[in-house]
Amino acid sequence: MRRLLPILILLSACATGPDARLDAPATPAVSHRVDQDQSLLTIVVRRAGPLARLGHDHVIAVRGLDGRYDAQQQQASFRFRLDAMTVDEPALRQAAGLDTVPSPEAIAATRVNMLEKVLDAARYPEVRIDARRADGGLALAITLHGVTRTVVVPAQITEDAASISARGSFTLLQSEFGLTPMTVLGGALRVEDRMELAFRVRLARDQQAHAQAHEHGAGDPVQPERGTR
Repeated sequence: MRRLLPILILLSACATGPDARLDAPATPAVSHRVDQDQSLLTIVVRRAGPLARLGHDHVIAVRGLDGRYDAQQQQASFRFRLDAMTVDEPALRQAAGLDTVPSPEAIAATRVNMLEKVLDAARYPEVRIDARRADGGLALAITLHGVTRTVVVPAQITEDAASISARGSFTLLQSEFGLTPMTVLGGALRVEDRMELAFRVRLARDQQAHAQAHEHGAGDPVQPERGTR
């Protein structure tokens, strides 16, 4: 028994060596969060029908985009509340080249109709967008009105030590998400099914996550300690 004791001690020491450290939790990945002051999503919807001249095109803006980029998963996730969207900001109407000037009452009515009659925002209050890089742009999984659609859109992506930025434009159909565009006068004046979307998003490095990753040595190869053999 005395001869076996040193062998058992040696085996025990080996068991707590490098192999035992392989199951240690992974170091946290450095992530980025949306810089809301530098991010904007706009949606232009246009009028149609025989009486289109009596209506207005509209530009809808999302400024309260929330989200982050997970460096480990290499995926960005965004969301925004529908009731936080604005309608027909004068500067955005001008930038979009819209040539009519709706009254404040018309803008307020448009917003109510959009949220209540088209989007059913009380039932589906948020939009979610998951994004991954794809050839030539971004692959987006967009969830709106309880329906998820995946599209690949062209995008210009730039990256530096402090941030990741992306910008681009694309079109979607309201009907693809189970939405029925607004119509009046039996369809003589209606909103087109097509939506014209443009985005500018800046993701700034999450300093807290960066500090935590630095504490754990994220990005540096971790050498296992040698056990006593």
